[in-house]
Amino acid sequence: MSNPACDTMSIYDFSARTIDGAEKALADFRGHPLLIVNVASKCGFTPQYTGLEALYRKYHERGFEVLGFPCDQFGHQEPGDEAQIKSFCTTTYEVTFPMFAKIKVNGPDAHPLYLYLKEARPGLLGLESIKWNFTKFLIDKHGEPLKRFAPTDKPESLEGDVEAALR
Repeated sequence: MSNPACDTMSIYDFSARTIDGAEKALADFRGHPLLIVNVASKCGFTPQYTGLEALYRKYHERGFEVLGFPCDQFGHQEPGDEAQIKSFCTTTYEVTFPMFAKIKVNGPDAHPLYLYLKEARPGLLGLESIKWNFTKFLIDKHGEPLKRFAPTDKPESLEGDVEAALR
């Protein structure tokens, strides 16, 4: 990492507003492996909600969490407000994992959590920017980013990595 400050940070140094409007410290997830995903309701990858929910239900009792962060920066594919997003996710995909308020993942207004994640785990060719919806970051039990997965990586293909993070 190019920023020495990132070497002493973890995701526990951040907080975010939940989809219901409450501020949530990510330190509340201390000791749990996490999958952090920027999501959208009108994307070709939106059906991945099914796989994300399946991962969550399969591994949640063992401490695994999926955290969904809606983002409207890619093709205006998350146009709704938080109430619309929550309704869509719960009625269409029966999402029960924690969802957060809409954020930006790129640019000068990017959420600080995503600035950290992108620097800790750059994408292909070392590029930090998020390329599209459903980019996924696997976080270990200590709040350290382990891996970054492309939007095309289906949630069911991550089971081995999730299992390893739970050990």
